[in-house]
Amino acid sequence: MPSQPRARAAGASLSGPHAALRAGVVWEVLREALRHRALAAGRPALDVLDLGGGSGRFAVPVAGLGHRVTVVDPSPDALFALERRAAEERVAMGDPPDGVWGRVRGVQGDTQDLLDVAGRAAYDMVLCHGVLEQVEDPAVALRAVTGALRRTGGTLSLLAAGVGGAVLSRALAGRFSEARQALRDPAGRWGRADPVPHRFTVAQLTALVTGAGLVPGEVHGVRIFADLVPGSLVDTEPDALQALTRLEAEAAGRPAFQAIAGQLHMLAELPGDQ
Repeated sequence: MPSQPRARAAGASLSGPHAALRAGVVWEVLREALRHRALAAGRPALDVLDLGGGSGRFAVPVAGLGHRVTVVDPSPDALFALERRAAEERVAMGDPPDGVWGRVRGVQGDTQDLLDVAGRAAYDMVLCHGVLEQVEDPAVALRAVTGALRRTGGTLSLLAAGVGGAVLSRALAGRFSEARQALRDPAGRWGRADPVPHRFTVAQLTALVTGAGLVPGEVHGVRIFADLVPGSLVDTEPDALQALTRLEAEAAGRPAFQAIAGQLHMLAELPGDQ
């Protein structure tokens, strides 16, 4: 497994200060979950499935920790960009075939054919980030995702759009009717022009996870303040980004702030011997 400085450097590829701010809470939770799963599995290197992760945003830092990552994405363009980035960075970094990029592979597919293209019961951990809000039936999709986890036990990292964040952002923009619509709508949509098919509360995600045969675990709010604070403030005020990052991290685990988060992150476990 690579040294800790190498792992931290890989984590930095979560791209740019604003992207890192939004993904920082998820990455810290994910890194700890990978450590626990590796201990439970008795293996330092895990098999990880990153569903919808065509850009490699999480796949690359996960591979930087020594794990093997299969990226499944419906977009051939995203997968091509991932392969091109791999080729360029292998040359730039002198990455050997068994290095970080040698542990990442891309496969075209989605939740409907996931088990055919990626394999059934083949992964210690599945990352399902930004997927459930886009599929037609989140419950069916999550059952397919669960089918990819090893029957001896596995971990799901689930990141999905939050209802509360949409309500708050519409209200702050002066779109009060749309905010009220998102609050009342079962799918958390603010209107016909809303590009997001589904948003969730913690209770809804918990019900979906339980229905898929998983045991829900930690929940964290993501993008609680990051989407509301003007970018100019973060860019111009000294130490503002670090202070905002610390604020996001401290608020992430508190239910009151999860209720207004732009995204919700949940860990869930598949008990062994399923």
